[in-house]
Amino acid sequence: MKARIILSAIVLFCFGFVASAQDLKIGYTNVEYIMSLMPEMEQIDADIQDYSNQLGQQIQTKSQNFQQQVQTYQQSAQTMTEEARATKEQELQSLQQEIQKFEQDAQSSYQRKLQELLEPVQTKVYNAINAVAAENNYTHVFSDSAGQAPILLYTRDDDPFTDLVIAKLGLEAPDTPAPSPGSN
Repeated sequence: MKARIILSAIVLFCFGFVASAQDLKIGYTNVEYIMSLMPEMEQIDADIQDYSNQLGQQIQTKSQNFQQQVQTYQQSAQTMTEEARATKEQELQSLQQEIQKFEQDAQSSYQRKLQELLEPVQTKVYNAINAVAAENNYTHVFSDSAGQAPILLYTRDDDPFTDLVIAKLGLEAPDTPAPSPGSN
């Protein structure tokens, strides 16, 4: 008797799980792909390239200045006093450390600038994703990102979510299909 009650409870639980699972609508999208289609990305690419070139030019100028000072030191080191040589070597070491710090700061500055430029586009895409998910009764949407394993519970082969987001943004996808999950 107890076995029937337990079996009945398990069957009811399974039917309840299947019934609630039918309410799920899961989609996936590739945010990077959608962003690559945004017209704003052309200007962002140009702006970040200009910024990178400016930083690179500053680093190159500082490095050339350092190399000139090293060359000057090497040419005059034999005629310098021991104390003057030690002072100049310390100055050169300090200058080299400043250049290394500038390079690190430039890299951080580049990352901040890139994030600053991308943020409005990301917000626009995420807002479109949320709108499409709500309009089409999706219960879950997962991102398929390059470099990371896609986080998918289930998706149909013909899942149109990315195409719906692209249409929502008023963009046109090229004839080549969107990258599939798991492709890098």
